[in-house]
Amino acid sequence: MKPVESENRTVVVIGAGPAGAIASALLKRNGHDVLVLERQCFPRFSIGESLLSHCLDFIEEAGMLDAIQNAGFQVKHGAAFAWGERYTDIDFRDGFTVGKGSTFQVERAQFDKILADEAERQGVEIRYEEQVVAGDFEASHPQLRVKRLKDGEEYLINCNFVLDASGYGRVLPRLLDLELPSTFPVRKALFSHIEDRIDSPAFNRERILITTHPQLRDIWYWTIPFSNGRSSVGVVADAKRFEGLSDDPTICLRELIKQAPSLDTVLANAVWDTPASPLAGYSANVKRLHGPGYALLGNAAEFLDPVFSSGVTIAMRSASMAANVLHRQLSGEQVDWQSQFAEPLKRGVDTFRAYVEGWYDGTFQDVIYFEKAAPHIRRMISSILAGYAWDQTNPYVAEPKRRLSVLAQLCSPT
Repeated sequence: MKPVESENRTVVVIGAGPAGAIASALLKRNGHDVLVLERQCFPRFSIGESLLSHCLDFIEEAGMLDAIQNAGFQVKHGAAFAWGERYTDIDFRDGFTVGKGSTFQVERAQFDKILADEAERQGVEIRYEEQVVAGDFEASHPQLRVKRLKDGEEYLINCNFVLDASGYGRVLPRLLDLELPSTFPVRKALFSHIEDRIDSPAFNRERILITTHPQLRDIWYWTIPFSNGRSSVGVVADAKRFEGLSDDPTICLRELIKQAPSLDTVLANAVWDTPASPLAGYSANVKRLHGPGYALLGNAAEFLDPVFSSGVTIAMRSASMAANVLHRQLSGEQVDWQSQFAEPLKRGVDTFRAYVEGWYDGTFQDVIYFEKAAPHIRRMISSILAGYAWDQTNPYVAEPKRRLSVLAQLCSPT
């Protein structure tokens, strides 16, 4: 029987997406040995194209900002919202929190590859088409079993620590029985990339457009324009809303868009050249964010909902925080992953959660579409939507549920 190869590394990062690329680069910049294992071959398609401003803080921290700024992505200054005849927009440059105002709308295949390539340029080793199939965290040091997908051969890696940035793959939550059902209702998304041919003078390519269904406010649509004349379009709704509609995802998506006349008009000239894809039951949660020898980053730990594009922001924030704590641990310091990573990360996630819940129950929609909003409150909300959900000096971050409840009562149309 052929003996199984083994090697020793300091840190193994599972996944070369945004969280994995940033975490590995930050650790490498601090002098640590880092190996990234990625199951797929880049570039590869990924959903989640509309970045929040806070993302650029972490891209800059990892020394990758110039590469992203030079890539020719569509500049994004904020978000526009449409509901029937109502239209409003929020400009991230007019915010409460000191930070970046503008960001980008990106095709993730290119964006993710740039980040991964930048991590490699800084000395990070990335092995593509290699899958973690088992993990032993009972001993003093973690051990991973890895399969090379090209030839099916397996080998072992002994390391000091593992960061799981596997996204929807959720490698360690599955292997270590960490998964918990999400408290969110089961929702479904249909999405596609199209040649948009938008000629409406009212449409602003420097905004993501969020459209609320005219009658069913729990159904919403995204339109994310790219710099090349294409757009990502999608619809999100409770899974039950799709009953009785076409089983063909493209036909179903177009049927639902026709139910929103303002959006149907914007996309009147579109060329639907890419079949739509479904994504269902995407919300996720875990029992804990860390354990002996590991920590979970981004979507590998928890995913809320795509409505405010918070997923990539949470992933990058978790990567930065985990890399900082792990650097101190590897440098010989005593660290507390619960108080220094899990709890502060969760505070921002819970802020996003409050506004996601408010979106679907209608209270946050009432706030967004309110026509007489006070400018100072608008700026606080703008900063949250720009990704600055960890700024405790913002009252709508410090007390999101209570503040939103009070504000929604003032903004309610009834």
